[in-house]
Amino acid sequence: MNNLYVKEYFDTLYSKLNSENVIKFNQLIKLIKEAKRKKKKIILVGNGGSAAMASHVAVDFTKTCKIRAINFNEADLITCYGNDYGFENWITEALISYADAGDLVVLISSSGQSKNIINAAKFCNKKKINFATFTGFKKNNPLKKISKINFWVNSNSYNIIEMTHHIWLLMLVDFLSQN
Repeated sequence: MNNLYVKEYFDTLYSKLNSENVIKFNQLIKLIKEAKRKKKKIILVGNGGSAAMASHVAVDFTKTCKIRAINFNEADLITCYGNDYGFENWITEALISYADAGDLVVLISSSGQSKNIINAAKFCNKKKINFATFTGFKKNNPLKKISKINFWVNSNSYNIIEMTHHIWLLMLVDFLSQN
């Protein structure tokens, strides 16, 4: 690995981190604070690396911000609901079982094309559950189109997208733990 690769990689990541609109962060912060004030929870969901991120961020919201947060990463939950309802519907069915009125859902899909995440977003819209989404790749991805609050990364690299999402979410944790 050479210095030029490292510099270009971090320059790319830095440019993505600074590309989001502060207004959206403030909208999401308002929803998070409202959930905390009403003693509601945040439900974070993703697939693959985004699922791992959801786990990390859920723990930090709970521990650092004193906001109850959960994720759906238990193998028995995923396989039970996936087997009974289909992989494309397991998150929606988990939300039916676990989401309470006033909860906030955070849906993470690097591509914005994960059918199970899209179906969960449609369910949230239908049931008037507040939610935010984190996507990347194509600007007009299906998940972004149905989200009121979407954080999109203009990149075609999974790692750049996932790291940007992770940093944004942890920035929210850090901000809320101080305010």
